[in-house]
Amino acid sequence: MDAHTIERLGDELYDAWKARRVLSPLIEREPNISLRDAYAIQLRTVSRRVDAGETIVGKKIGVTSKPVQDLLGVFQPDFGQLTSGMVRSESEGVDLNQLIQPKAEAELAFVLERDLQGPGITATDVIRATAYVAPCFEIVDSRIRDWKIKIQDTVADNASCGVFLLGDVKGDPRKLDLTLAGMVLRKNGELFSTGVGAAVQGSPVNAVVWLANTLGELGLPFRAGEIILSGSQSSLVPVTDGDELVCQVGGLGTCRARFHGRSAL
Repeated sequence: MDAHTIERLGDELYDAWKARRVLSPLIEREPNISLRDAYAIQLRTVSRRVDAGETIVGKKIGVTSKPVQDLLGVFQPDFGQLTSGMVRSESEGVDLNQLIQPKAEAELAFVLERDLQGPGITATDVIRATAYVAPCFEIVDSRIRDWKIKIQDTVADNASCGVFLLGDVKGDPRKLDLTLAGMVLRKNGELFSTGVGAAVQGSPVNAVVWLANTLGELGLPFRAGEIILSGSQSSLVPVTDGDELVCQVGGLGTCRARFHGRSAL
């Protein structure tokens, strides 16, 4: 795909995010988009946000579960970039007026205390480089109409990043069994789903290893202070005004997300 087309599609996605509107699937209009093209489009979109004043604060891993991979016809995860404009807190909650067609996922975040440069990163390297882990919610959002996405669409759309918030609790990954730690997700006080770390590439740590090595091959390191979202341990949760989600990770603690306002769709 030529540079002009990549720039045009990246600008379309940025403009759709800013105006809170949807686009028809990119893969329908440009059926020859490769994954390499899609990541180049993502880079253009993220660069527009950075040029507008945001900073990169971390990375997210998506498409980590087998059911989602089967749905999109891929056999490896994808990744997106987290910016300062995506950060929310438990105290402020999530303003749906800033989103289009949001869905929430419960997962585990790794906050790094030192750089990691792949390839060749191991699970031990990730644990040693992690300051702490925290339960979190990622509220994914798509600029593609009705979530009619293929892998090229979601990658180009910055892995469907919306916003995210971390729980206030901080756990030492050296003292937690992140593979077997269970996660319970409740919506408005009712049990919604349960999960376990092993559902994410065998362990959330493995997902972070994959991303560190994948980015390392591209010459991109993890930086100290970055937040890495390791992939959903829950099914996607539709959210509307007044909803409250609570996820609890065994041995770690909870994260709470309250939602207010109305999404664009």
